Amino acid sequence: MRYGPLVLWALLIFVGSGNVLSAQRTSVLLPFIKWLFPSASPNALAWFHFLIRKAGHLTEYAILAILAARAFRNSAHQFLQLHWFKLSLLLAMLYALSDEFHQSFVPSRTASIHDSLIDSVGALIALSIIWFRHRRKPALARPVAPPLS
Repeated sequence: MRYGPLVLWALLIFVGSGNVLSAQRTSVLLPFIKWLFPSASPNALAWFHFLIRKAGHLTEYAILAILAARAFRNSAHQFLQLHWFKLSLLLAMLYALSDEFHQSFVPSRTASIHDSLIDSVGALIALSIIWFRHRRKPALARPVAPPLS
């Protein structure tokens, strides 16, 4: 089941990029933010809402990239195993662009190349963490040589 979680997450992103996660729908978070910060101005609340939405973009594509990396690194195809980083990033970037294209047809959404950039950065951050951790593992697994006397 290498590709199942990746496909499922991509479908969830697709559904969310419809009216389900539009700014109007996610504004239900504003009363909670107002409760946390009772003296927050309307501008500050709008800024928090903006940040939460952009963090959502970053996070959802980080997860997509992680699932792609998992699928490609464990693939039966050597090409996918060898090029998992580039292919995972490319997949996330292309899916981000297609997601914004999809949103251009949804009346309650606006398509933005900036959101695609945020999505791609989220994917790049997640993949970089995986790459650094994967790169360090063999070094950590090596036996330590006894000290010279």
